[in-house]
Amino acid sequence: MAKNAETTVIKKYANRRLYNTGTSTYVTLENLAAMVKGNEEFVVQDAKSGEDITHSVLTQIIFEQENKVGQNMMPIAFLRQLIRFYGDQMQMVIPGYLEQTMTAFSREQEGFRDKVGGVAGQNPMKMMEAQVRRNTEIFRQAMTVFNPFAAAIMPASPNGAAEEAPAGKEDLSDMRRQLADMQKRLEALDAKKPE
Repeated sequence: MAKNAETTVIKKYANRRLYNTGTSTYVTLENLAAMVKGNEEFVVQDAKSGEDITHSVLTQIIFEQENKVGQNMMPIAFLRQLIRFYGDQMQMVIPGYLEQTMTAFSREQEGFRDKVGGVAGQNPMKMMEAQVRRNTEIFRQAMTVFNPFAAAIMPASPNGAAEEAPAGKEDLSDMRRQLADMQKRLEALDAKKPE
């Protein structure tokens, strides 16, 4: 895949050293993190094979950032849920959902900061809750595209946001029954597919 002229190529050598071909200097993961924060486009290639390894290097940067004291952004519950999605039927939906959510969050980030800093009387928690509702609605819409049964699980409320999850034991039992029924339907559909 061809990259545009503004994309810097970083070569990763067998000794784990990273070489910035744009500046002709060796760089660190910290330097790459600064490039990301500065919106500089780059691609990381294995120096020997030329394989694009950008994904694994970016993941390594996140790992390094998460290991710094006080830098944890990803809650344990989120990490556990993310791990559960690997190999799951919904695995193909998650990357698009996360990308769309982060893009929406980035777009609204500046406005959010302005509101928190500039408007007296605004409750930052209420504004964050509104963002979570918007993200939930995006997820609900993505689920209905990839799974026609998802609408039965996550119905939209009249104002367009997803309804809150039921709290009662009967409602939870009903949801479990619906999920089991959905699983049976999916398995039946999967069994009918010609091989």
